Amino acid sequence: MNQLKTVIAGVSGRMGRALLEAVDQDAGCMLHGALDRSGHASVSQDASLFGGTRGVVISDNLDVALLGADVLVDFTRPEATLLYLDACRKAKVNLIIGTTGFDANGKAAIEHAAREIGIVFAPNFSVGVNLLMKLAETASRVLNEGYDIEIIEAHHRHKVDAPSGTALGIGQTVARTLGRELKNCAVYGREGVTGERKPDTIGFATVRGGDIVGDHTLLFAGIGERVELTHKASSRATFAHGALRAAKWLQCKGPGLYDMRDVLGLK
Repeated sequence: MNQLKTVIAGVSGRMGRALLEAVDQDAGCMLHGALDRSGHASVSQDASLFGGTRGVVISDNLDVALLGADVLVDFTRPEATLLYLDACRKAKVNLIIGTTGFDANGKAAIEHAAREIGIVFAPNFSVGVNLLMKLAETASRVLNEGYDIEIIEAHHRHKVDAPSGTALGIGQTVARTLGRELKNCAVYGREGVTGERKPDTIGFATVRGGDIVGDHTLLFAGIGERVELTHKASSRATFAHGALRAAKWLQCKGPGLYDMRDVLGLK
């Protein structure tokens, strides 16, 4: 079996380290390259210092790292991802994007690049979370009247965007199922005298603290009952293994923009 030649971006970060370890443990993958931002202390160090395969030197040279690679896995920041996106397009290397927080222009750039390379772009690569999103569709169809919808998410103190990409993905799934536009019905914060809750809104609540890896709850609150769909991640390994599953699945596909529901056959 040919191993998937995998490049990991942002290897000194929390997800980067989890991805290095996952590649090292996966018989179907091999670490082809390791990237970090220019000037970081990790550059020129051996990837094994961060949990990766010994003998791979961490680089800040994107073009060199992508030479001969099959796929780049990126869970960094939008500005870095867009640089990786352009380089992957030129090198004809597939791309797994776990980065969140893109604006409309960033999302458009990803769609444009997907005409030339295979891209799996998902707010969350956990198998369990993507199953939750599928269950959210069913719940939304059944509980479409008389239930107030709230999405509660919690992450570690270092997370810089809110609500999380996963929470927004859940909200988009619910809104789409109900025939709504999330931008028109989302409520992202409440303070002061807000008045009664409007029945067609989807509320978001954000918690940041400690080392919480990622908790998400979709709440349908009716009269006399509540239905809650909850996923709690205790380790970043679940996202890393999901990303590698997507990378291996993508190797058999042509150019296009996919998400984890495609990978898992949930569409």
